[in-house]
Amino acid sequence: MNKPRAALLAASLLLTGCGGGAVASPGHPSGPAAGPSAPGFSPLTSPSPQLSVEAAPLQLPGLGPRMLAQIPSDTRQAVVVTGKDENSPDSTVVLYERTATGWQPGATWPAHNALKGWSGHHMSGDLRSPVGVFGLTDAGGLLKDPGSKLPYHRSRGFVAPGTGFEGEPLAGSFDYVVAINYNREPGTSPLDWTRPLGSGRGGGIWFHVDHGGPTHGCVSISAEHMKDLLRALDPALHPVVVMGDAASLAR
Repeated sequence: MNKPRAALLAASLLLTGCGGGAVASPGHPSGPAAGPSAPGFSPLTSPSPQLSVEAAPLQLPGLGPRMLAQIPSDTRQAVVVTGKDENSPDSTVVLYERTATGWQPGATWPAHNALKGWSGHHMSGDLRSPVGVFGLTDAGGLLKDPGSKLPYHRSRGFVAPGTGFEGEPLAGSFDYVVAINYNREPGTSPLDWTRPLGSGRGGGIWFHVDHGGPTHGCVSISAEHMKDLLRALDPALHPVVVMGDAASLAR
């Protein structure tokens, strides 16, 4: 990428999302279905106690004790983003729902993360995605709401001009977004640039539509999968994203 093009990309993203906020401030959660009585059942036989979501196993594939401990106890949906390695822009996304029998996975979606991979101490401009567990409370996009349960802010402010790191056009990248609550104020539009940790720690980290290459800090999946995600995430289930390279998630 030549220097003028790189400068144009950086300037445009500073005014939008994907790490650009630094310049301003599926299963269902229910118990198991009742089945017919087993042979030999009698009124004198005590039925098995009904399982509860609270008592369900806490383990999530690929997550170690440190990462699991960061998931709030009332969370019933977890989007797990697993990076290929610490310095890779390639990752996968799986939406899990916690049921009475444990965490149940949905489909696995290919994704991109930041150009240089991942960081446990994300900083503005480092071209790495932040590692951690973050809430998912707000959505939006350039296009009309496809059926989001999260508050959805439609705005012409969701634009991504220019080209990406591999020369791919960025147009349409912010057609649909879900804000990742890293260094932002929950309950506001993804376009809100409040940065509780300060501008130096970056911000504007979103799920957004994949443009075919690495991001500045966001996680990107296809437009169809973004619509699936928007329709699935339910604020009543207190969704979070658990994101990082595989080694970091396993700790």
